[in-house]
Amino acid sequence: MKMMICGGSGLVGKTLYKAWLQQGHEVIIVSRSRTKLVIEDQHPQISIISWSELAYAPEHCHDVDVVVNLAGETINQRWTDMAKNRIVASRVVPARRIAEWARKLPQKLPLLVSASGISVYGPSETGTFDEMSPAAGDDFLTDVVYQWEASADSIPAARCVKLRIAPILANDGGAFPLMKLPYQFGVGGRIGSGMQPFSWIHIEDMVRLIDFVVHDTSMEGVVNASAPESVTNDDFGRTLGKVYHRPHWFPVPSFALKLLFGEMSMLLLEGQRVYPAKALEHGFTFQHGTLEKALSALRAAGHTAT
Repeated sequence: MKMMICGGSGLVGKTLYKAWLQQGHEVIIVSRSRTKLVIEDQHPQISIISWSELAYAPEHCHDVDVVVNLAGETINQRWTDMAKNRIVASRVVPARRIAEWARKLPQKLPLLVSASGISVYGPSETGTFDEMSPAAGDDFLTDVVYQWEASADSIPAARCVKLRIAPILANDGGAFPLMKLPYQFGVGGRIGSGMQPFSWIHIEDMVRLIDFVVHDTSMEGVVNASAPESVTNDDFGRTLGKVYHRPHWFPVPSFALKLLFGEMSMLLLEGQRVYPAKALEHGFTFQHGTLEKALSALRAAGHTAT
């Protein structure tokens, strides 16, 4: 198959294109700059184009089987007005460019897989949200997801899957290295009340789920990309401490995070339990379905890398 990954230089994109190359697929990566993306050994089955080149619809892009759109600036930054504008634009503008390209294709794009976020469900310490749950948030992140998914819907495709992605656990990027850091210094502990739910997904399961929805042609619409086991913030810290043999004792008060991060502190102080009902109903199996198993795999992988 011929796969196009938009945002292929990020954590998920890099892991995904390597997996697809191993499977023998042809991969096209759309990136802001060719020079920023270095492909190991210049694999013959991979090509890189810029967004400006995509606008001219290169001939080798005319028969793409699937587009995976992962483009989007990180939300892990202080949310100034300028940063908010960048976060929204980094999601909406690429989708607009993909739509313009897709309309020029000689045939309809078979499949679009678009990244989205679980924050659309809104924060709750008691509720559990599956794909049938209504969007209930009324904050900045919810608005980001609304605009993100609306822009995906504007892309003409025979099938569209919108992956509402939970925080990804990986050694090489995302939030996990920062979450682990206090424990490495022996000052890990609960954040705020510690009761806020934390949904998550291991990077390997994230990539496997994308591959799964590509090949299961009955899957479309919203799909929760989250492990079946959600935990509280306090339980997450205790499990992390257990797996890495570090203490879990030093609480971080809410007011300190609000002073340090401003509005972005809601990422740490609020949360939701998200359940991947659709993935499980379609037969997807999580290799890292429990937090202890996921963290143990990350620890083992980290030791192997060093």
